[in-house]
Amino acid sequence: MAAEQPTAANLHAGTGPRDHDGAVFSCRDLRYTYLDRFPALAGVSLDVRPGERVALLGPNGCGKSTLLKLLDGLIFPDSGTFTAFGHPVTEDVLEDEQFSTAFRSRVGFVFQNSDTQVFSPTVRDEVAFGCLQLGLSEDETRTRVEDVLRMLDITDLADRAPFQLSGGQKKRVAIASVLVMNPDVLLFDEPTAALDPRTQQWLIDLIVELGAAGKTIVLATHDLDGLDTIAGRCLVFAEDHTIARSASPTDVLADRDLLLQANLIHDRSRTTR
Repeated sequence: MAAEQPTAANLHAGTGPRDHDGAVFSCRDLRYTYLDRFPALAGVSLDVRPGERVALLGPNGCGKSTLLKLLDGLIFPDSGTFTAFGHPVTEDVLEDEQFSTAFRSRVGFVFQNSDTQVFSPTVRDEVAFGCLQLGLSEDETRTRVEDVLRMLDITDLADRAPFQLSGGQKKRVAIASVLVMNPDVLLFDEPTAALDPRTQQWLIDLIVELGAAGKTIVLATHDLDGLDTIAGRCLVFAEDHTIARSASPTDVLADRDLLLQANLIHDRSRTTR
């Protein structure tokens, strides 16, 4: 019997020939190299369950951001398999317009640098962009935009141009442009980087709230403060681009040797003067 082909309908339903016990994402032996000589992922395997909040930890250049891009279908592995909602995700599969639209509506990505994500003439246009690209009506889009602007307390910014916004305001707009599509999965790359303390706390509270609402969240971070609040599980990357450990935030934070190995803390006893 021929294998079932992925379709928009069964992607939305979360059914398919390979559901990996209901995992949202299943990755097996993923390998990715930049320019054929700079390894980013060297045999990474993981599953992400519905409603999980997973933190990716590790040193700069270990592969965290690359994995997020792969989970969003922005890049594709050199080898290994990536399955989302029970279906393999490949470059060929995402060329199917219906499947691509269904996948994009279920997975949202908030980039580390909001300037790479926020580009429309006004905030209102920016937040509406994704909905219109996915074919929602103007009335539905307008309602969603107003709701998410109100939810993130940025209604007063609606007619402002992005270049007029502060870094924290741009981050809210970038998040709004993703939340407006009501995705099942949210990917965050260093969400609290370069934010002031008040905005950092606001964002941590928002991530917790989204998790409590049933969203699946995968985020890359260096910030250990509040880790046990925003994540239920941590995947710690080693400098060799593999996953060194999967454990709870409590266990990870208690393992000093692991944190040193992953360059997440500094060994002050070795500091020379």
